[in-house]
Amino acid sequence: MTNIILILVLQLIYVPLMTLRTIFSVKNMTMIASLLGFGEALIYVAGLSLVFSGDQGPLAMLVYALGFGLGTFLGGAIENKLAIGYNNFSVNLMEKNTDLINYLRNEGFGVTVYEGEGRDSKRYRLDILTKRNREEELLDLIDEHEPTSFIVSYEPRRFKGGFLINSMRKAKKVKKPIKKKNNQSQKK
Repeated sequence: MTNIILILVLQLIYVPLMTLRTIFSVKNMTMIASLLGFGEALIYVAGLSLVFSGDQGPLAMLVYALGFGLGTFLGGAIENKLAIGYNNFSVNLMEKNTDLINYLRNEGFGVTVYEGEGRDSKRYRLDILTKRNREEELLDLIDEHEPTSFIVSYEPRRFKGGFLINSMRKAKKVKKPIKKKNNQSQKK
């Protein structure tokens, strides 16, 4: 019975590691993915050897499969909590809502506004790139100001420059005191 419980526990560790390794691989974070893959392989071999070497038979295989399913659920929950990466939202509006645009910008979201031609009238599109850990906050703000907006999101794989990247770089830099230059005109 101890082996059955151990099989379940190993699967509950193995499958979330596999989920995270896959996500880190897709996001080109290969060093972290490699480390997770190493741990994943060790746990996989240990769990599988317990299934095939014990006298448990079909029960061990059933627990192995159950652990895989529960581990998949757990891995997804962990990934959602970590919210690794970014999402880009394309928000389509019937009218230009400057209150929403300004509010989003004041909350730290980079917003680019486009004007387009719809079937019956002008339409406005907001492009907003945000960290995944802020996407629920963003969607709540949009829903509060524009409940009838049409929203499409996608996950960008690569980007360069722009408001979000520049603001993150500025936040990372340690602020140094500004040295005042000696001005010849001040001495007069």
